[in-house]
Formats: sequence, structure tokens, C-alpha cells
Amino acid sequence: MMELNAKIFVAGHNGLVGSAILKNLQQKGYSNFILRTRNELNLTDQKAVAAFFEREKPEYVILAAAKVGGIVANNRYRADFIYENLMIQNNVIHQSYLYGVKKLVFLGSTCIYPREANQPIKETELLTAPLEYTNEPYAIAKIAGIKMCESYNLQYGTDFIAVMPTNLYGPNDNFNLETSHVLPAMIRKIHLGKCLENNSMQAVRHDLDKCPIEGIDGKSPENAILNVLEKYGVKQLPDGKVQIEIWGTGNPRREFLWSEEMADATVYIMQRVSFSDIVAGTGSREIRNTHINVGTGKDISIREIACLVKGKIGFSGNLWFNADKPDGAMKKLTDVTKLHSLGWQHKIEIEEGVERIYKWYND
Repeated sequence: MMELNAKIFVAGHNGLVGSAILKNLQQKGYSNFILRTRNELNLTDQKAVAAFFEREKPEYVILAAAKVGGIVANNRYRADFIYENLMIQNNVIHQSYLYGVKKLVFLGSTCIYPREANQPIKETELLTAPLEYTNEPYAIAKIAGIKMCESYNLQYGTDFIAVMPTNLYGPNDNFNLETSHVLPAMIRKIHLGKCLENNSMQAVRHDLDKCPIEGIDGKSPENAILNVLEKYGVKQLPDGKVQIEIWGTGNPRREFLWSEEMADATVYIMQRVSFSDIVAGTGSREIRNTHINVGTGKDISIREIACLVKGKIGFSGNLWFNADKPDGAMKKLTDVTKLHSLGWQHKIEIEEGVERIYKWYND
């Protein structure tokens, strides 16, 4: 059991998952944290990370830091995604071994699985077929992280556990339309569509002041604002109606997990699950696929969730599913049998989660 006064390094504590993990730990009575922003500690810098571990000597490490993004960002910045994520993982995992960290939890992603993986996706689907092309570099980096944890455990006797969350959303999500994932992008675009529908340019300007798009903020000329909104799929039609473009056919199905529940699962695993628990009873000389899927075991189509968001926000305009844009994998549903067997299950369903995230975004 992780002691309440244990020295814990939460890497990526300002991000979507990292901030939720930090909050969860604090709620459970932990207070001895080592926290560094990206400006204070560049995790891709080997010397800087080595010096940090030598100076701070954390007892527990949660590696939630990563370069992340949606389909557009993953496809456009392929070199950045594989390089930065490999460097972060290599540095933090290796230094955790060198300085005797008691336990490390590494956060990956379910994009590690093949594009045509059997559904629902069991951990054993890893490396059985080609990956989805658009996020292949990111996925390969995360697979390397899984294998690092697994290999260090087998060679050095460390207790490093890799968890693979499904699509996450929640407080501190990324609503930047240039890099955001599908759900926060959808929420923001439909929110902006509702503002235009209500003829409230003031509300649009307020939104852009919080998060500019390509340098266009609330002080920009109205035509520049309308042009950048149209570029990102929020278009005012000649008849005054508003149309929201959503990439793909709307047919792909996705699984979504509230980020604070992912945090709770991570802390649960840090407190109660060891590598020895995962491999117990395998009876095989080849130990692999020791990572843990973290999700709900339930999915919803992109079309269905777009309609759900539209209803929750109260937008009455059109949703246009642009079939000329990529769909990505048609189905990505995790098998969470292993997680359930370890004693953790989700509670927040997508309908409640969408209400929560839109309220957070508007506050």
C-alpha cells in the first residue's frame, strides 16, 4: 500500500489526466508531491531528467506526460509525436529504474491496437496486425512504453505497470480546434454554432478570447472570425442557419471515459495492483501483454454522440458529416475484463459526462 506521506512525482500534472490524478491523490490524503511544469523540466532532455531524479528521488511515479492530439495533429506532426513520446518515456522509465522507484504507472492509449482488432479489444490483440495509419507514430511510441515497463520488470524486478485508457474527456480538456480530440472539438464547434445561431457575436468573441484559433481572438475583425470558424467547420449559411462539419461518415464507434474516473482507476492500480498480480498464474515462459485496458466497455457512434452534444447544448442547426474526411478505425471498444477482475469499474455514463464537460467549459 502506498503510504500517505510517500514522495510522488506526477509527470504531466497540468494535463487532462495528470490534473485529475493529482486531484484524486489529494482527495485521498496524499500531499508529498513533486511537480514540474514543461518549462521547469523538459522530459525529452535526458540530462535534465537524470539530474531531476538524482536530486528529488521520488518513491512513486505516475507518467501521464505525453504529446497528444486528434487525427489532424497526429497525421500532420508524425515525427514530433514519435520522437517526443519516445524520449519522455525512455527518460522517465529508465531513471525510475536507476533510482529505485517503488512503483511506476505509465499511461498509454488504446490506439496501440491494430486497426482491424477483434472487438471488444483484449490486451492480447497487441501487435497482431497493422495499426491505424493516421496515428501510427504515436501508437508505436506507446507500444514501446508498454514493452519498456514489461522488460524492466522481467529483467530488473521493477514494478512498472502500463495502463491503456480509452478516449478520455473531462476538466482541463484540450478545446483548441487545431489539435483537440473528437469530443472536445465537437462540443466547442457546436457551442460556437449555437452562439452564431443566437446572433451573439459577443459570445463568439468571448470564446475566442479564452482560446484563439490560428491567432484569431475576440478582438479580431468579424470577417476574420467567421472565416476561421468556417475553416474549422462552423459555417453560417446564406439562409441564416448554422452548419457544423464533422469529419467522416459518423458511423465509427468510440468509447469515452470521464477523465476523473481514469484518474481514480490509475490511483487504484498504484495503490493495490502489482506486476506480480498481473502475471500470477500465467504459467508461460513468454510473458507479454501485461498492460491493462481502462475503459467502460461501452461505445457510441460519432453520429450518436454528435446528436447527444447537439441536444445537451440546445443547438438547432445542421450537422454535416463530411464523408470525404477520414473516419479512422470503424470501431474501438476495449475489453475491460482484466480491469474488472482487479476490482475497479466505471460509474459515469456518457450522457452525464457530456453535461458535466459542457458545464465545465462554460464556467
